[in-house]
Amino acid sequence: GCKARATETGAGGPRPATAAPAHGPAWTPPAPSGATTAPAGSTASRPPAVPTPPKPAPPAPRVLMASGSEGAQVRELQARLRQIGHFGRTPTGHYGSVTAAAVASFQGRRALPRTGTADTVTWGRLLGMTREPTGAELRPPTAAPVAAPDPRCMTGRVLCISKTSRTLSWMIDGRVLSAMDVRFGSQYTPTREGTFSVYWKSRHHVSTLYDSPMPYALFFSGGQAVHYSSDFAARGYGGASHGCVNVRDEGKIASVFAQVRDGDKVVVHR
Repeated sequence: GCKARATETGAGGPRPATAAPAHGPAWTPPAPSGATTAPAGSTASRPPAVPTPPKPAPPAPRVLMASGSEGAQVRELQARLRQIGHFGRTPTGHYGSVTAAAVASFQGRRALPRTGTADTVTWGRLLGMTREPTGAELRPPTAAPVAAPDPRCMTGRVLCISKTSRTLSWMIDGRVLSAMDVRFGSQYTPTREGTFSVYWKSRHHVSTLYDSPMPYALFFSGGQAVHYSSDFAARGYGGASHGCVNVRDEGKIASVFAQVRDGDKVVVHR
């Protein structure tokens, strides 16, 4: 009733076969050479995170006008700055140090970089705050704004002359018909102030005291007159008269000379 036990034959003779254990861990094939086994939950096998590149800085505003620029747009820039109190002179169309300072002042008040150059951002902000300049604003009749008329100038026909603004306004019944730049006498030969009348017109007058031409002379007080001055036209405010009211624009004084009558009022005021 017995059965022979299976044997293995090998070196040294037959030996009993060994049975596999009934219980124990499952067999796992060996990992390939060089491979590693990551522990559970490890992120070692995940691809590395790629950093997000920073956003590029926005391009700098394009410069439209800067020191040395000239032309109609510069004149408009100056007129618009003048509308809001940043430019106190007559527009010239030339972008110099005064214009650069005015632009920097405008930029500083609007929290913009104070570059002193008119870039696209500055120009756009200025356009939004101002209106299109008129012809008179782009090319004013005088270098400085014409002064508010003295009360004595508001009636009749008057040459209304302001020493503060250095302007002459030819007025009829309170309305300014023409305005021009003027200069006055020096400290030692001052132009008199007060209310006078034109008592003599002399188209080609020459001073007998100083032997100098006084074209379009309108005498109002002794030897003092309103007249054209070629020296004023050439040198500007670097010189002075001997008491007369010098006019720089020959065409304007020639036109007023033709309109003024003997007896018309002359008011010289501060």
